Amino acid sequence: MIAEAGVSGWRDGMRIVMIAPPWYDVPPHGYGGIESMMAELVAGLSRRGHDVTLIGAGRAGTSARFLPTYVPAPSARIGESMPEVLHAALAHDIVSGLDADIVHDHSLAGPLTAASRSVPTLVTCHGEVDGELGEYYRVLYDTVSMVGISEAQRRIAPDLNWAGVVYNAVETDSFPFREDKEDWVLWLGRFNEDKGAHLAIDAARAAGRRILLAGKLTEQMEHDYFEEHVRPRLGPDAEYVGEADASRKRELLSAARCLVFPITWEEPFGMVMIEAMACGTPVVALNRGAVPEVVVDGVTGFVRSHVEELPEAVEAAGTLDPRACRSHVRSRFDAEVMTEEYEKIYRRVISGLADPTEGGMSLALPAN
Repeated sequence: MIAEAGVSGWRDGMRIVMIAPPWYDVPPHGYGGIESMMAELVAGLSRRGHDVTLIGAGRAGTSARFLPTYVPAPSARIGESMPEVLHAALAHDIVSGLDADIVHDHSLAGPLTAASRSVPTLVTCHGEVDGELGEYYRVLYDTVSMVGISEAQRRIAPDLNWAGVVYNAVETDSFPFREDKEDWVLWLGRFNEDKGAHLAIDAARAAGRRILLAGKLTEQMEHDYFEEHVRPRLGPDAEYVGEADASRKRELLSAARCLVFPITWEEPFGMVMIEAMACGTPVVALNRGAVPEVVVDGVTGFVRSHVEELPEAVEAAGTLDPRACRSHVRSRFDAEVMTEEYEKIYRRVISGLADPTEGGMSLALPAN
């Protein structure tokens, strides 16, 4: 184990094993919010002198030691159970041969193996924690420590074994800042009814603004939603431009007048919001999940309670200062901020210490 020097610091770096989901490379070439966040965390920890081993699928894309379970990543099979289960089994076998101080697992099935190892396992939950997923983590309670990605997520299941809350983050400087915006708005995400692409089209049209839509459209449920709710709404003022890779995503986010984020579920974070703001682009969103923790209403975007309020907010987005959006991300959602917060939690978990505050290690903004 690592040499102890108190919770505030260590004489030596930690030996951290990071387990990714099996579906995409780290970092991803296109869609993949978890993988993007993990790439930034791995890079940040490595810069701080920690020994990081990344277990994932696909090809190496970070500076850390990379041990793959699948090559290439089984992206086309996303939604099937067997790649996830086999990935968890292979990752467990790899971990058993490593010297580690802590295992940080971002996968779904991987935490099932935590009880069999002597070092602690920290799990970042990237999805909703109600229903069956919440029950899953309750069963695992004593074998893993949990990190939430927003206070909104943790409030849904406050009885889980939370070690703290750390917001996802981006390398702010990797996103191009653009102050002069074009006259169209953007929706970017996964084509699922919860993400509200159809509502974004309706809002933009009601505001008299052209909208571009870029997103993941691979799984059958995504195709079903697209054909029923999105395609009938497309036209000269609403265009689907395909799934955006990392370069295209930055181009779209930096040029758009605003990002429209009309989610209809309690989304625990929403990476695309901070990616947009990093480009100086405000976010117009419905008040669900972590949205009010991420967007400063009236400063970096507009948070509205009803769909009918979105068109006016889309139009008003042009009055907001792009520099305020960029500054907000740099101070709250930059990769260095995230890395520092995870360091604190790693040290506490390794030392067997509880979360020192009832509110956890949250970086949440005060209520507006």
